[in-house]
Amino acid sequence: MSGQSITDRIAAAQHSMTGSAISKAVCKATTHEISGPKKKHLDYLIHCTNEMNVSVPQLADTLFERTANSSWVVVFKALITTHHLMMYGNERFIQYLASRNTLFNLNNFLDKGALQGYDMSTFIRRYSRYLNEKALSYRLVAVDFTKMKRGIDGVMRTMNTEKLIKTLPIIQNQLDALLDFQANPNELTNGVINAAFMLLFKDSIRLFAAYNEGVINLLEKYFDMKKNQCKDALDIYKKFLYRMTKLSEFLKVAEQVGIDQGDIPDLTQTTKGPYLAPSSLLEALEQHLASLEGKKTKDFSADTSAVSSLSNTGMSFSRMDEKEKQQALEEEQARLQALKQDQRLKEIGMQTPSASPTMQPMSSANNHNSSMDPFC
Repeated sequence: MSGQSITDRIAAAQHSMTGSAISKAVCKATTHEISGPKKKHLDYLIHCTNEMNVSVPQLADTLFERTANSSWVVVFKALITTHHLMMYGNERFIQYLASRNTLFNLNNFLDKGALQGYDMSTFIRRYSRYLNEKALSYRLVAVDFTKMKRGIDGVMRTMNTEKLIKTLPIIQNQLDALLDFQANPNELTNGVINAAFMLLFKDSIRLFAAYNEGVINLLEKYFDMKKNQCKDALDIYKKFLYRMTKLSEFLKVAEQVGIDQGDIPDLTQTTKGPYLAPSSLLEALEQHLASLEGKKTKDFSADTSAVSSLSNTGMSFSRMDEKEKQQALEEEQARLQALKQDQRLKEIGMQTPSASPTMQPMSSANNHNSSMDPFC
């Protein structure tokens, strides 16, 4: 199905009559059209999360209502819109999601009425579990791992041992949920699932960067830990090695579906060397724990190459961050220019459409439609 359906148009008209700009924008972002939500609708909803007179619970509940639809397209786009707002909207949006007892209950979702329904329903179930886990992580630590300060003085690098051992498994669980999306290149066959995959790709980069920095901190503290802490830390490190392999597979899919190679961190050092075969370091960690348990051990010196490789990986992630920040800055400047242009038009007596009497829509230099109306 291409374009908006009759149902979409009727729903939008109903929201126009009731005066609900938020409901209309959500409806427009989650149409039956088999393409990702339009940027202008997402921009407008981001703008809404920053407006103090806008009810975030109402916005979130409107998105939840759309996931009750029987169409895989509508449900998938509602999840994508929610994910987008979690990433780019005001923090009070994800705070509200984290405060709810339940979020998405789509474990049994199945669209039998569409040709792609069965395949896409599988990914909807997986995607909703990831968003649930992302909100749960925020509830547990009161921070979004994908947005926390990084670097040598960042949150994960300066965290104390006790908190680190409690926090790293939470990151691990969120990363597991993300990697469980498990889409092959030949399954990314339409604009809807591609939009979801792109958001997951961006989250994977940031999430693993925090995970990576936490493990660096863990290894630096390991030989000063108590016995029980060493046992937990060793288990965390072994699980980290396994997830590094899974992330490498995920990034290979990203490369195969056309994501610019310059946007993918260089993990060649880690996938060829220390991550898969850190035998000397791993054995040294195990020997140290054995000595604390009073077992007979042999002399062993730790190979620091794994730690230095982790640091190199962190630098690779930082370069990705800088590139994305620059891109976001350029987009923001384009928006500012568009808003200035709107103001000039008003000053010479020309009228521009508005979304509601109290709120102006966000405009964007690369909207899919040249109209200033966010509801087209």
